[in-house]
Amino acid sequence: MSPTSEKPSGLRERKKQRTYQAISDTAVALFLEKGFDAVSVTDIADAAEVSKPTLFRYFAAKEDMALHRFADHEDEAARVVRGRPGETAPLTALEEHFLAGLDARDPVTGLCDHPDVLAFHRLLYGTPSLVARMAAYTTRSEAHLTGALEEAAPDTAPGGEHVALTARLAAGQILGTQRTLALTNWRRIAEGARADDGHATATAEARHAFGLLRTGLAPYC
Repeated sequence: MSPTSEKPSGLRERKKQRTYQAISDTAVALFLEKGFDAVSVTDIADAAEVSKPTLFRYFAAKEDMALHRFADHEDEAARVVRGRPGETAPLTALEEHFLAGLDARDPVTGLCDHPDVLAFHRLLYGTPSLVARMAAYTTRSEAHLTGALEEAAPDTAPGGEHVALTARLAAGQILGTQRTLALTNWRRIAEGARADDGHATATAEARHAFGLLRTGLAPYC
């Protein structure tokens, strides 16, 4: 395919992504101002200056508009595994990535005290339908990571006949651990702690958690 034939497609895709973002940003602003349940789809369409049919071409439900900012993170763990240096173990790459996120005060790690991030997290964790909708996001994230871990499994790995199951179990444990760490961090921040003050504790807890992933459930055996 020639560069000239690719260009319109690239422009259309960028325009599409901008529309996704614009609708999501508009919806989140309204949710934060009025509360999730008090905002209708019509309110969002009017504020975003799009028709309701157009809005539904981009998002199936209000919950998806709020959770769109997670879209880039859905396959993040899988990308970390696939993009790691050749000699780095997948779990080590994921631990280093999470620790780097703590250093950067990445909102995904929960260790971020920016007012806008705090407000969004309160909206997310305080709205039952959003919490429920996160289950679909979690399922897709685990599927992405499962595929990456299957690809990374050495042929000589113990229990090689159970590679697919092992990858699914590992993906669930790893992402569950990261979610627990992030929620623990966020709760401290929500109670008034500063991100900078909590960094050392969050880092120690992350190292402890990934250490448990390496040893299995030995402390409970």
